[in-house]
This record gives sequence, C-alpha cells and structure tokens, in this order.
Amino acid sequence: MLMRTDPFREMDRIVQQLSGASGTWSKPSVMPMDAYRQGDVYVIAFDLPGVSTEAIDIDVERNMLTVKAERRPTDRSDGVQMELSERPLGVFSRQIMLADTLDTERIEADYDAGVLTLRIPIAERAKPRKIVIGAESDRKQISG
Repeated sequence: MLMRTDPFREMDRIVQQLSGASGTWSKPSVMPMDAYRQGDVYVIAFDLPGVSTEAIDIDVERNMLTVKAERRPTDRSDGVQMELSERPLGVFSRQIMLADTLDTERIEADYDAGVLTLRIPIAERAKPRKIVIGAESDRKQISG
C-alpha cells in the first residue's frame, strides 16, 4: 500500500555518516518511519524529536503524501561556545506514494513525544463486500 519514492536515501545517509557531516544546515537525510496496517487503517509513524508542531507540514496531492519538518537550533545565550553538535538541523522531507485504496480525505494526524502519527483509513470502495446472487424465480420477463 505504501511505496518509497527516494531510492537513494539510504546511500545519502551512509555517505553523510562516512563524511562526518552533522550538525549543519545541510539537508538531513533521516526521517525514520514505521508503517503498518491496523484493521481498516494504515498507520505511519515518523520520528521527529525536537521539532515543534508549528514546524511540521503535511500535504496530500493526488496520492502523494509529503511530510516536511524543520528542526531549528536552540537559542543560546551570549558566551556559549558549542563543543559538540551531532543533532542534524534543517528541513526534513519525506514523500510516500499512497495507494488508490486509501481515503486521503480522512487522514488524522497527532504528535506526541517527538513522534508524528498519521492514520489513513481504507476507502469504503476498497473494502470487501458481499455480492447477493439473484435466483431464477426472481427474474421477470419484460414484454414489449
């Protein structure tokens, strides 16, 4: 039901780790997520620690879900000298292609303890339904 749209994301993450790039305003490459089905709902959870709800933007256009979040540096008073900065800063972005069987009009989102959770219900038209078979005796001949 869900498809990743950036096949090079893992390669970018490895290159960033090997080069030691961190704590800069370069494009952070990691927005870890879990996706699973729970009954008639798909659940997607994104790890976004240290990001305020005002800095999160969720859009759906056609079947493309886009989640953007910005982690800003913490305000530091004068005289503070940074000794170590490993937490990535900047804009995180993740796009996921959603199947036609999901109801993108009824997506619910909540944010708690640094985890953004989206709940996407399965569309009614995609749910299995019983087909009633008519009997021969129910047929009526139309004369014209």
